[in-house]
Amino acid sequence: MSRIADAFSSFFGILFSGSLSADIAKTYGYFKPVEKKPEPKAAPVPVVKSSDGALQILGLLQREARLIDFLMEDISAYTDDQVGAAVRTLHEQAGKALGRYVTISPVIDGVEGTYSETKAAGPLAKNNAAVKFLGNVPAQGRPQGGTLRHKGWHASSVDLPEVKAAMSVQIIAPAEIEIE
Repeated sequence: MSRIADAFSSFFGILFSGSLSADIAKTYGYFKPVEKKPEPKAAPVPVVKSSDGALQILGLLQREARLIDFLMEDISAYTDDQVGAAVRTLHEQAGKALGRYVTISPVIDGVEGTYSETKAAGPLAKNNAAVKFLGNVPAQGRPQGGTLRHKGWHASSVDLPEVKAAMSVQIIAPAEIEIE
């Protein structure tokens, strides 16, 4: 009796809805189980570490001015004139490279060795890291000013090239092998 009921149910199901009901299709083998394919795993999001920007700047200074090469070389065998000539070139190239990616401004734009007030730092005066007090600093309160010993520097803008996920900032400069 069940087969007759299934036949009538199938007939009217196809007639009115255009398909078999799922339970009848499964019972009589007209149902193909659909295997769910595992969803493709998303590419891992690169983790940005606090050291990445520093290594990127170091890599840029190496590429543009050969800074690491100069610092890692033993210069004790060279005369002061030779070192001075190398530093002059390094100074120029490193300054250009740094200026290309970072805008550096003085914290206090004043004359070193003259009296300066802390409010001369402008909006940076509110930042405790912007002004360092030296000498006879009072235990309580914040001094209003003193002799400017160093202007200080802050990065007013940074525009480093984008680091692609495949890039490694750990490689500051690749080894170079010439093929002859």
